[in-house]
Amino acid sequence: MTARRSRSRRAAYAALALALAGSLALTGCNSHSSKSRKSKKSFSSSARSKSSLKSKKRGFAGGGAAGAGAGAAASRRAHDCRPSTYRVTFAQQTGPKSHVTVTFKNTGGRACTLHDAPLLRFDNAKAPLPLLQGTPGDPDGTRVTVPAHGHAYAVVPTRTAAAKGTTRRSVTVAFMGASAHSVTAEPVTVNFAEKRLHLSVGNSKVTNWNSSLHAAQLAGGVAK
Repeated sequence: MTARRSRSRRAAYAALALALAGSLALTGCNSHSSKSRKSKKSFSSSARSKSSLKSKKRGFAGGGAAGAGAGAAASRRAHDCRPSTYRVTFAQQTGPKSHVTVTFKNTGGRACTLHDAPLLRFDNAKAPLPLLQGTPGDPDGTRVTVPAHGHAYAVVPTRTAAAKGTTRRSVTVAFMGASAHSVTAEPVTVNFAEKRLHLSVGNSKVTNWNSSLHAAQLAGGVAK
């Protein structure tokens, strides 16, 4: 009887020891898993922090580039256009809608601004042709921005005998400035004989500059 009890106790102790060993192993495993998760969370948080810092740096750099771009755009603002014999050309249309077309071509690499109308003195006249629209230096006058290699147009109607007048030998061209009676540069003279042009202009007026030929013709009442 005593031997049986002794064997039973030993078996119970062995079972208890086995259960305790299993419990400790499970606890160790859970602890290792928890530490691993905490480590992963810490690494993820650190990665996000670094990524956020890089993003902020990129954003700051981008803002600087945008500011530099705005400054460059401001430095490229359109300046006043200047006349030359290679930029201003003349042509006369005959018929019921007879008129002289003045064409300006911006041969430069930057946009420029034309104010109001061209100042045209045919055959060294004392005064330029009057304006059909407004007065020189009018605050509400026309401003036309001509892009690089772009064009602008003005028209001199010559529909009547008085407006057509006689054949002219030359014309002196000046460009108006932003204020009354100011010009942007020294006038330029175009010799019609040298260019084999035959233009007849008399008691007429000139339209303001326009960005399209049709608009200039409409302003001069000679559109077809």
